[in-house]
Amino acid sequence: MSSAPATAPDFLLSRAHGSVRTQGARRTFNSIAAAKQALSQGADMVVGAIPFNPEHPCALTEPERIIREDGPLEPHAYYRHGEGAALHASLIALDPPLEEHERRVAAAVATIKKTALQKVVLARSVKIAFDPPVDPRLIAARLIDLSIDRDGFIADLTPAGPAYQGHWLVGSSPEVLVKKQGSTVSAYPLAGSLPRVNDPVQDRINAEELRRSTKNLAEHAFVTAHLRNLLQPLCSSLSIPSYPELTRTNEMWHLATPISGTLSPEYAQLTALDLAQRCHPTPAICGTPTDAARCVIEEAEAPRGFYAGAVGWCDSSGDGEFMVAIRCAEVSAGGHSAVAWAGGGIVAHSDPAEEVAETSAKLRTIMNALGLRS
Repeated sequence: MSSAPATAPDFLLSRAHGSVRTQGARRTFNSIAAAKQALSQGADMVVGAIPFNPEHPCALTEPERIIREDGPLEPHAYYRHGEGAALHASLIALDPPLEEHERRVAAAVATIKKTALQKVVLARSVKIAFDPPVDPRLIAARLIDLSIDRDGFIADLTPAGPAYQGHWLVGSSPEVLVKKQGSTVSAYPLAGSLPRVNDPVQDRINAEELRRSTKNLAEHAFVTAHLRNLLQPLCSSLSIPSYPELTRTNEMWHLATPISGTLSPEYAQLTALDLAQRCHPTPAICGTPTDAARCVIEEAEAPRGFYAGAVGWCDSSGDGEFMVAIRCAEVSAGGHSAVAWAGGGIVAHSDPAEEVAETSAKLRTIMNALGLRS
């Protein structure tokens, strides 16, 4: 991996409405509690990642230098031209093989039909090798360039402990776990998905079918109910449309619901980090009931680490934004390899073959950025 420029970030979150880029570390934290205490004691900002399992160590940092921008981040020229733009990736393993993932989905459907479990999100991963080693910021730059809304993120996972020393989380997520600006709290959950196709007429027909899909609407409703139950007691007003809207990436159509509320005066002191801690994990990336779904996931899958966690920032005023950590990969120390994930929500009427195809489509976000096929 070649030397990065001095201006290369240690954390970034690129969003159409505003972005944050940081460098250096005054302090690091492996727990949300420690990061919240630092904010209460005057830290300007905390950035980083929360794992899928909230009981596992976090990777949060109080940065030395902070740059905010009003729009999305432009990839550094170093990662567009010359040595820094070199990327040679190869797909080396699937975990599990596609047939096994299909069997896992079928088993989950059977479990849902005979137990109290209503939804579980099952994921599969792919392992990728790089020769020469990759700078993870290059992957982030490519993801930002390829994203419809120029979404992208990168976070150093070293604060989570020795197992993550030198590892990075990089991705392009369209899903907002929670955002806080002043007394306004908002979220943009996604649940219910369909791969896009090249034919624009058929693509739009498929999108309208997704909008009317009983199975996908039911899957989406679990997520909005979860956020309503958590946010309504904190808010003097909360707007949750009764019907989701369609949103898209280059690879997928999603059902999405724009949620917005005003925090009650007695909860105005809650920070974006507080709210992220309360809301995570949602049924969009875990399932419902939460504990039962997590048990199925941890029994069926290899450890997710920071996939399906959250990545974002919170400043000293309590404002901030956390994205759901999907369409992402964990890059190993030294940039020699990475693991990327994709999952789908399984409910009683899920079709196992369709669920496998959905994970392949979702993986295209990362794979296209790496010049690979999913």
